[in-house]
Amino acid sequence: MPWLLIPVVVFLPFVIVIVVLRTRAFVPRSRAVESTPVTVAKQRAIRHFQQLLRIPTVSRVDESTVDWASFDAFIAKLAELYPRTHETLTLTRINDYGLLFHWKGARKGPATVLMGHYDTVPADDGDWPYPPFSATLADGVIWARGTIDDKLSVAGIFEAVEATLLKGFTPEHDVYLAFGNNEETTGETAHAIAEYLHDNGVRLGLVLDEGGAVVDGGFPGVSENLAVIGVSEKGVLDVTLTAVDPGGHSSTPNRGGATARIARAISRIEAHPFPARITPPVRELMETVGRYGSTALRVVFANLWLFGPLVARLFIARGGEPAAMAHTTTVATVLRGSAAPNVLASTAQANINVRILPGETVTSVVARLARVIADDQVQLSILKGNDPSPISRTSGPVWGKVIETVEETFPDAVPTPYLMLGASDARWFAPYSATVYRFSPFRMSAEVRATLHGSAEHLPADAFVEGVTFYRRLITKL
Repeated sequence: MPWLLIPVVVFLPFVIVIVVLRTRAFVPRSRAVESTPVTVAKQRAIRHFQQLLRIPTVSRVDESTVDWASFDAFIAKLAELYPRTHETLTLTRINDYGLLFHWKGARKGPATVLMGHYDTVPADDGDWPYPPFSATLADGVIWARGTIDDKLSVAGIFEAVEATLLKGFTPEHDVYLAFGNNEETTGETAHAIAEYLHDNGVRLGLVLDEGGAVVDGGFPGVSENLAVIGVSEKGVLDVTLTAVDPGGHSSTPNRGGATARIARAISRIEAHPFPARITPPVRELMETVGRYGSTALRVVFANLWLFGPLVARLFIARGGEPAAMAHTTTVATVLRGSAAPNVLASTAQANINVRILPGETVTSVVARLARVIADDQVQLSILKGNDPSPISRTSGPVWGKVIETVEETFPDAVPTPYLMLGASDARWFAPYSATVYRFSPFRMSAEVRATLHGSAEHLPADAFVEGVTFYRRLITKL
């Protein structure tokens, strides 16, 4: 027997035993939670939601083109629909259109922040079965821009707070309701709100913003519905690549001009992707959800100590969301060259959009891109960027309240941590709280989720009402 095979022969039986024992113990966790019924004035809640959806609060990068009258109308409508909330809570306007409501608690302690944003992306393109700001209710479904991003959270929180106030409830600790007006563009208002609370000495506990939802078919090989709760989000970075050249007429080009250098740089970035790895949020996702899968799936996810690197590579091979969960992604989104077809570009540029995996930073990503491009005539400059959010706790009383409320409201769904791939306003609060979660407590099928930022955005009315129930239950635990 070759000497190199001796360690394999000796240790393989132990590995097999460990794998088998861990797989046998890898079973669904108990979720026996008793819930107190919550009555929601369903038709009234839906009517209020529709009224808010009909106000076109569209944010734009160029704020000089924003219809601020619509934002004023939205704020006025909130005061009309939720009078007790406006009478009881103190409103502070941040950056003119940011709304921060303070609900004073019975005693001192960590404050809760319930978040959302009331701006939407434009609804100018695509085919809509109904006008995008009509909030038409047809066959139990509401059709409008903002139904799933993110007026449902704003309306759901207000409905829950108003109803709870009418019952005479006072939270144990302070609660803040924070609503931004430019999440879809810069998120500057939410950033200002976070800084305002920090500067005023507010100690934060639970921060709950939009993010994951209650989804079906959310994980290959698992049939259970999942309530996916973002405990971190990838960083966002835009890097501009620039190459310069004397230019001239296209009939006499030189090799290695500005456009050629930018094209080569993009090709090198594409050919050298960031390495795959399993981050703690993704590991927790697999260790939670994998318990409900087939035997083969349970073997793999119960033993990530052994199969983790293989799983990461398989995620990359699958592409799309699985690949995005397993590595830092890069893509060229904007290209600039010559202004005319017969003129050589004197300057060529490309924007590289990067979504940074936790464990890496803006600095480390830019350094790696420079090494991969390996061309000192291609300059890299940071247009904007932020590091990945810290990973929030998935244990302790705050996490326990969220999980308990999920299980009470959605008893058929498995709550699980996950890594949010997009950016949210929650990232601005992460430096000030270890319990920042990104979860929209509404059922969203794959078909509904596919309409995010697209045409025909819609949500079943019952899903909205169910989300109000979640907020009602959560508030009584604060």
